[in-house]
Amino acid sequence: MCVSLSNSEHYQSPSEKTAPTPKKSKRLNTQSSTELSSLSPITPEPEPKTELQAWQLPFNLQHCSRTLLAVVEPDSFRLHYGNRSFCQLLEIDSAYLCSEDHQLNIFNQFQPITEINLEQLYRYHLLQQILSKYYHINLESLQIIEQSVLVSHHFSSKKKNCFIRFWLNSQSCEINRIDPHLDEFAQIREQLELSQLKQPGKLAALAQQLQLDNYRIEGMIVLEGVDVTLSEQKRLLIDQLLNRNLIRQRQGWEQIEQSLRSLFQANSSLLLRFKGNQAKLSFSLDTKAAAPTVYNLETLKDSYLFEAAHRNQVMIIPELQRDFPTECERLLYNQDIRSLLLIPLVIQSHFSSSPEEQILGIIGLGSHQSDHFHPNDIKLAQELIPALITAFHFSTQQRLSNIRNLHPSVEWRFLQEAERRSWGLSPQAIVFEQVNPLYGISDIRGSSEERNHAIQADLLTQFHLGLAVIEAVCQAQQTALGEQLRQDLVEYITQIEEKITVDGEVRATDYLKTHLEIYFDYFCECSADVEAAVYAYREACDNKHRCVYTERSRYDEMLNLITVSLQKSWNKWQEEMQKIIPHYCDVECSDGMDHMLYVGESIDARFSFFHLKSLRYEQLRAVCDCARTALKLKTEGKISLELAHLILVQHTTIDIFHDENTERVFDVRGTRDIRYEIVKKRIDKGVDLETQERITQPGKLTIVYSTEEESDEYQQYLRYLTRENWVESQLEVGSVAPLPGVNGLKYIRVKVIADKEEGVHHSLKFYTPHPE
Repeated sequence: MCVSLSNSEHYQSPSEKTAPTPKKSKRLNTQSSTELSSLSPITPEPEPKTELQAWQLPFNLQHCSRTLLAVVEPDSFRLHYGNRSFCQLLEIDSAYLCSEDHQLNIFNQFQPITEINLEQLYRYHLLQQILSKYYHINLESLQIIEQSVLVSHHFSSKKKNCFIRFWLNSQSCEINRIDPHLDEFAQIREQLELSQLKQPGKLAALAQQLQLDNYRIEGMIVLEGVDVTLSEQKRLLIDQLLNRNLIRQRQGWEQIEQSLRSLFQANSSLLLRFKGNQAKLSFSLDTKAAAPTVYNLETLKDSYLFEAAHRNQVMIIPELQRDFPTECERLLYNQDIRSLLLIPLVIQSHFSSSPEEQILGIIGLGSHQSDHFHPNDIKLAQELIPALITAFHFSTQQRLSNIRNLHPSVEWRFLQEAERRSWGLSPQAIVFEQVNPLYGISDIRGSSEERNHAIQADLLTQFHLGLAVIEAVCQAQQTALGEQLRQDLVEYITQIEEKITVDGEVRATDYLKTHLEIYFDYFCECSADVEAAVYAYREACDNKHRCVYTERSRYDEMLNLITVSLQKSWNKWQEEMQKIIPHYCDVECSDGMDHMLYVGESIDARFSFFHLKSLRYEQLRAVCDCARTALKLKTEGKISLELAHLILVQHTTIDIFHDENTERVFDVRGTRDIRYEIVKKRIDKGVDLETQERITQPGKLTIVYSTEEESDEYQQYLRYLTRENWVESQLEVGSVAPLPGVNGLKYIRVKVIADKEEGVHHSLKFYTPHPE
């Protein structure tokens, strides 16, 4: 492309064009237009003569204090001149532009934010002139050159980004085609109708087709820009606050806090939330932030934060004092906060007359400097309040609806409460009243002893390998210390053979590391036999545990196989049980598997007594199937452990509630209900009142009850299970020895049939396991 400089024509700023522009930009552009109306040359300042002086500028660039103005050479985009604001933006001296050999490409100085960049906008300007001059197509109605470009620029000295909106002006440019026979649009002339050019993407494609090497451009390109950093930061922050995907992320609120502090140039942020007669202060906007400072609401009556909430007004605290009467402000002062901007988040609820119940919280922004915030910050904060309230609404909903392992049967109540709170209503406890509990457990019998045996076997193997190392050392050389180490290992082996515990496991492994393994590099130099012994030791310990872990690994794999198999069997039955009626189900796996079911009208309004009895019978069948699963694993030789199974019966209903201060989904409410929880935790260790034997036995199902009514109901179920060949016909009955705080329990025990066999059904027979 050929470029020549000539006296410019009258410059028209973007504000004089038909396209609407921001109000601020319009005012600034009007000022520029007034200066452009004068065609008199600029009075040169005493500086080296530049090529720009040959081009009579129609305005005084240097005196435009706010508008960013620059003159750029077409094609190369080399910066020829910039006013003071523009040079400050690029952090360059105006004298630098006087250099004949500088190659500062203006388009490379900015990062585009919008889809269109400066170079694309430049092509649009050329396209409009080319289509008008050579094809008689007027694109002014499409206003393609009225577009602006949003870019960002990093201030290295201020260590922050700024945002600029630029317009281009090419009216001083004249374009001529060098080779009139070279027509890049010859093949698509029929598509150059104005109606077709309005189609999305059509003009962009044509602009890219321009063969700029075939055009001579005389004149200069003028850039006019406005700093929109404040408004763009505000827009980006509002986008973050309304972005639910961002708020769901663990780091989402950290990004929001960073943007908020950057917007107000604050050093810290805080959140004050109200709950009942308490106020919780956190130095994080994340409502899930841990360890807030808790204050009694009465102690905050004289606090600035309480005043901001009560008045529902954004407030500036220009200077915090060390001797402020409330503890809250003194804490902020000790955090090096000297001035505050307080933003109350208050919902105008139609359902509550209490102002305190409508307060979501108070956001505070702190600065280390006194008088940091100014009245403009108040207006800016007020504009952010709707988006902040929306974000806190969603965060509150997420906190309740994203509880781990929240079961679908009760999820509706958590979502309901989240919606209530999102409208500023006071929190209500999530309670399910008068639900029927169904508890059962499949316990791995002797798992602790089995693991201790595995620990003992591994430690003995490792200590014998260590003893082989030290004995080889003693044979290779005379060493009194080596002999003492050998005797220590022999004594340790004797202790391990007698008894081992979990804490003994850790101590034994640490002993080998600190008293034996640290010498291995030296020992390897003593003899080939020692080196071979060390190699055998290290080879046996070559795993992620860095110790002999053979038997413990086998135990872990066996335990995992049992757990996975039990869960698979239970989940199959649970799918069918949910079809009877939706109910809450919680399963925990630790040395076996226990399940807790809650069913009642407060969970599903369709609940009936038939649903309850159906679930009780299905629970028995499911536990019998889990017992068969364990028996099959034992028969196949995949496990050496045995499992015992128990169901706890309770006809009286209980109330359950969600405590937000714990990680548990539900707790029981009331003294009567707590008794049931005590029985749950202790019953699997219960013993027979007469024989003192465990009431649970491997391969058998034990049903624990309190009343004759419960006994009659479950004997009926056992008769059905016998008919279906789940259990044998002979029943064992007895009384449970008193447990701490619990007595009067009885049990029925029956053996589970390993394989479901067809045959003659037998009537139930009773057997008392204790002597006459």
